Amino acid sequence: MATRRRLGGVDPFGQSFVPSPAAAAALAARAGAHYKWSSAPARAAVSRSPLPAAAARRHPRASSPVTTGTPDLVDFNWDALGFQLIPTDFMYLMRCSSDGVFTKGELVPYGPIELNPAAAVLNYGQGLLEGLRAHRKEDGSILLFRPHENALRMRIGADRLCMPAPSVEQFVEAVKLTVLANKRWVPPTGKGSLYIRPQLIGSGAILGVAPAPQYTFIVFVCPVGHYFKDGLSPISLLTEEEYHRAAPGGTGDIKTIGNYASVVSAQRRAKEKGHSDVLYLDSVHNKFVEEVSSCNIFMVKDNVISTPLLTGTILPGITRKSVIGIAQSLGFQSAILQ
Repeated sequence: MATRRRLGGVDPFGQSFVPSPAAAAALAARAGAHYKWSSAPARAAVSRSPLPAAAARRHPRASSPVTTGTPDLVDFNWDALGFQLIPTDFMYLMRCSSDGVFTKGELVPYGPIELNPAAAVLNYGQGLLEGLRAHRKEDGSILLFRPHENALRMRIGADRLCMPAPSVEQFVEAVKLTVLANKRWVPPTGKGSLYIRPQLIGSGAILGVAPAPQYTFIVFVCPVGHYFKDGLSPISLLTEEEYHRAAPGGTGDIKTIGNYASVVSAQRRAKEKGHSDVLYLDSVHNKFVEEVSSCNIFMVKDNVISTPLLTGTILPGITRKSVIGIAQSLGFQSAILQ
């Protein structure tokens, strides 16, 4: 008889976790006799019984005792990990009406969601996204990189687009639960990271241009390697003089979904010429450096690190903010270009 493992208990972040019934059923169906979700309270301990030999062959680490922070990893060639979509196990959904009150969120099996053709996000682009990562340490524990900053940035963007937004606490909790539910997809140390994509969309149906009557907050995750194919090697940027990413008074300083479709044409043209990405100039004078399609930019000369001033057309990057703080602590001078 196959040994069964009782899942639940305390996650690497110190939070208790119990999946939704749908998520539990999906995991049970996928794992067969090797796993089952306990209906006991979330504080229940995790069984340390090893998996059967057949399962151990499929998962190299499966024969080791299961301990908090060191879950079995999915059977995957981590050395070949790039930056493309790899479906994982679960995603997080939380819904809200126009009154701004969110329902209790839940983990569900990863997959398509149902949207009305008249949804505001499909017709008018009323939607925001975020991006952050989870990293695995040598001891198996998992770290998130400044998720509170992403939560605050989403709230600022939601205010600009007349959308209710999750509280910082709701956002961070959703991210943590989603990472925990997919922790077997967090790459080993040095092999990559788990990319986390929170989204807030106007999912309610509406005909005219107006705020949607309902909203959906989604979090899904995906293991990734480096964003650029050459990893941490230097990249080549093409200065774009025809197209602009943002204009004064627009939405360049929030992470709205509409900001990204517009860069695809210039980005494709740059890649056809052998460059990795596009460096955008300001839309007024067409000569001042602003940012790249997917990130902020810094210039380093001697002991001075410079970056463009945030004037409403540049996304206030969390990495940007972190680099400025770290550079100052290391004795570099930080210059904000006017």
